[in-house]
Amino acid sequence: MDKETRMMIFCLLLAAISSPVFTGEWKANVVKELDVLVTSCVVVPCSFTHPKENLPTSRLRGMWHRSTHRDQFIYHEDNTRISENFRGRTQLLGHLGQDNCTLEITDMKDHDNGPFCFRIELARTETDLSTVDKFSFVEDCVTFNMLPDPPKPELTHAQTAIQGRPFTVTCSVIHTCPSHVPKLTWSMVTTDVVVTEVHKKNLFGYWEAQSILTITPEEKNDHTEVTCTAKYNGGSMSSTKFTLYVKRTENYNHIIIPTVVAIGTAVIFAVFCILMVKKYKRRIAELQRGDGSIWNRMSRLSRRIRSDVSGPSRSDQRTKNVNSKSCADQKAFKARFPSPKSQPKSCNYREDLDDGDDYINTEDLNIYGNM
Repeated sequence: MDKETRMMIFCLLLAAISSPVFTGEWKANVVKELDVLVTSCVVVPCSFTHPKENLPTSRLRGMWHRSTHRDQFIYHEDNTRISENFRGRTQLLGHLGQDNCTLEITDMKDHDNGPFCFRIELARTETDLSTVDKFSFVEDCVTFNMLPDPPKPELTHAQTAIQGRPFTVTCSVIHTCPSHVPKLTWSMVTTDVVVTEVHKKNLFGYWEAQSILTITPEEKNDHTEVTCTAKYNGGSMSSTKFTLYVKRTENYNHIIIPTVVAIGTAVIFAVFCILMVKKYKRRIAELQRGDGSIWNRMSRLSRRIRSDVSGPSRSDQRTKNVNSKSCADQKAFKARFPSPKSQPKSCNYREDLDDGDDYINTEDLNIYGNM
């Protein structure tokens, strides 16, 4: 026999020794430890393997007991054999024919901490219930950590919401009772709020319930408190809240509107000026071709008004003074009766003509002239 053949035979023998099919070994896969809320429930995942052929459920009997007292059952097919403390609170969720030994315990007490182990018995036939094999998986037991207070929901969301854009908040709790999922509710309930429920397996023996809130926040929602409340099986409740901060979208109306108004006003004024210029263009040209510009005429008019208000100028006053003085001198020498030719004209010629006593008439002047 060659070396390769000997090696192959050795591997087959080793597999046969270690295989439960050939050795007749039964094994169970049970979660070792779970956090359980008092007054709530717990589901203990459990599965087993056996060396027999596919066994019907009718030939299998499953039970759970305390690890230190195998006769103290917390679950049994015969309800009378269950400890009074657990009677009516336990049941198998799995089917033994499918190698499923999952256990549910409701209304958990603070002293229901275990450890608890699974045991299976195999009947001879479906009619003969006398057992052939019995297996207690005392090395694969579960222990509970009792929680007096319900876990608070965990919120996941962005720091700031933006006005008019969808905003999502996720509320989640970890629990150990998938048969009675915690109920998650929100304080913000409006027509535009969308809530999505998600339930998924997290770790071996733990489940996660999620409630996803989707809203489109407005300015009025700024600084609003949003609360997520978790209600567990048994009535325990806990809540977590946060303050919603809404960031306003950029609004340039305070810049756009005044700018548009200013531009519109400027355009209207410019159009008005153009129309006025076209309408009075001929008149403006005539005024510009006239005697001097409008400004010169206005300047002369302004000087005339000032001279009328302020009185005669200095030169006019000097002329008036000289004339008045000459007239006075003439009146002083009227008694001499000088020659008409040497006598200057009277300051008031029309008065002299009317004064017949002091002045001679024009015929006398002619007479003197002829002389």
